[in-house]
Amino acid sequence: MAAQFGRRLRRGATSGAIVAAAVAALAASQGPGAIPPPTDNLNGDTAIGAGDATTPHGGGGTGGSATGDSPYFTDLPPLNPPKVPGVAPTAPQVPIVTGPAAAGIPATVLAAYQRAEASIRASDPACNLPWQLLAGIGKVESGQANGGRVDGNGTTFTPILGPALDGNGFALIQDTDNGAFDGDATHDRALGPMQFIPSTWAVWGQDANGDGKKDPQNVYDAAQAAGMYLCAGGRNLAIKADLDKAILSYNRSREYLTTVLHWFEYYGRGAHTVPDGTGQLPVDRSDRPTPGRPPLPITVTPSSPAAPSPRPSQDRPSPKPTDPATTPPAKPAEQTKPPTADPTRPSIEVPPTLRVSRLKAGTATLTAVTGSTFAQTASVTAVDASGRPVAGVSVRFALPATTDARFPAGATTVTVTSDARGVAKAPALRAGEKAASFTIRATVPGRSSLPAAELKATVEVRKADALTRIGTTALTAVTGAGYADVTVESRLAGALAPGVTVTAVITDSADSDAQSTDGPSFGKDAAGNPIRTKVLKTDAQGRLVVAGLVAGQKAGDYVLLLTAPGGGTAKVTLTVTAPATTPPATPDPTEEPAKDPAPTSSTSPSTSPSTSPSAATSPTASASPSA
Repeated sequence: MAAQFGRRLRRGATSGAIVAAAVAALAASQGPGAIPPPTDNLNGDTAIGAGDATTPHGGGGTGGSATGDSPYFTDLPPLNPPKVPGVAPTAPQVPIVTGPAAAGIPATVLAAYQRAEASIRASDPACNLPWQLLAGIGKVESGQANGGRVDGNGTTFTPILGPALDGNGFALIQDTDNGAFDGDATHDRALGPMQFIPSTWAVWGQDANGDGKKDPQNVYDAAQAAGMYLCAGGRNLAIKADLDKAILSYNRSREYLTTVLHWFEYYGRGAHTVPDGTGQLPVDRSDRPTPGRPPLPITVTPSSPAAPSPRPSQDRPSPKPTDPATTPPAKPAEQTKPPTADPTRPSIEVPPTLRVSRLKAGTATLTAVTGSTFAQTASVTAVDASGRPVAGVSVRFALPATTDARFPAGATTVTVTSDARGVAKAPALRAGEKAASFTIRATVPGRSSLPAAELKATVEVRKADALTRIGTTALTAVTGAGYADVTVESRLAGALAPGVTVTAVITDSADSDAQSTDGPSFGKDAAGNPIRTKVLKTDAQGRLVVAGLVAGQKAGDYVLLLTAPGGGTAKVTLTVTAPATTPPATPDPTEEPAKDPAPTSSTSPSTSPSTSPSAATSPTASASPSA
């Protein structure tokens, strides 16, 4: 232990400025607007955990830290950090391919850190979380998941468990999970690659690898949860004070803070991947050299994940020299109730986005008729793991592409915030002209692993149970001539029914609903064919006008059949008559018939012998033997 502390002092004497410079360089790499950190205050008199939560960092029941101040690896990185040609010693770098063994991070573990950084950069860009900070904590907490001994999904082959937090050299934290996570039904233990205790994991646990489970033994889930935890309370990790507070919120020890910062700086100057399972394992642990260290003055009783628990207002006391042979082990102070939290210290409040465990949707189906506003409002309730409502949660409602229903201003997505009852209500939804069922999805932005709540909605066609013709004038036209307009009124349950789609068909008789082949029509289509079926819609007064009817070429009685959804029907007779024919002229009895003129000899050789002058003088006549 003496060698260890000598090494630590030697390192600390020269590294304060380097750490501050590394933090500044890494912060600068997070994007424009990063704030340079102030001068390092590692040797100042700031109380451990000052400015951190007086509640258990999200209700974990930890007494003020994510790990319950459980043991950690105290190995420091080499004195000479990795160097990359052409890169300034304090400049941030992209991971290199090869380098010192200490700078090697198992491939899956490094991928988990970098994925967590990218995810949190998208959901909380103001935090400026660098993956190198996660790598520093992961190194100190678990030696990068026991040297990267994880499967292809990122889950450790064997669970990583810290010692029982039974007050013997550590905080006293009684069981909060019935042994579900750590297998210990008496005391809690730190869990997984990032060493969350069960009550903290119950609040901050994530499903970052999308397998449907929030597993503290999975490096993807654990890295994402650790990043969110470090960013809590609106911290900007580009500011040195916020960076220190974030690390101290993980384990309230200044030695822990220094160790993590060394590794943070080291990885910031260069790191590279190594195969899973081949990472360099640390050796020294904080619990091994100090068996006589008195327990922390913390007692945490089982409570709900969001219940506050006390935390000390000062650094843990330094152990005094004792004779282990004569001095009995120190016992934790008995308390009948948790001490009152120091009101002068601001608490870190878990963002509502992280506190919400699920969105509850009602079971009722939203309904509306085409072109109208839905009577019901799309809403969900945000609740935490205990089923209590969570206010201030951003909820995004999204419509599918299959519907023409829209939110105000034609929007297909809207984002609203849950109220004090945890209820998030979308603005009024208006149905389009498409009658169909669809699903509205409600999600929490930034929580891709949180299942969406689904709300069922249905758009129905407008209906009319009665169609009545206005007027009684008979409709008659000769072949090819036009008819007068037909006006029809629609009603539903006695009330006028606007916006109803009505189908008009010309049929041969009142007993048929089939389209006629010879009857009147609504005109002709582009190809010159008669149109005998037409779809119309009632106006705001529930009326429609059938115009443009033309008689066909075949005389007879036909029917205009009108039908509407809901059962409304009307039948109007259309008569086609043939054009009138012209009768023959009748003679006038008072008019004398015309007489033909008398024939002349020159023109009529067949004159009577008695009057013909040639007959008396003809010599042959008198000489006829028959005379």
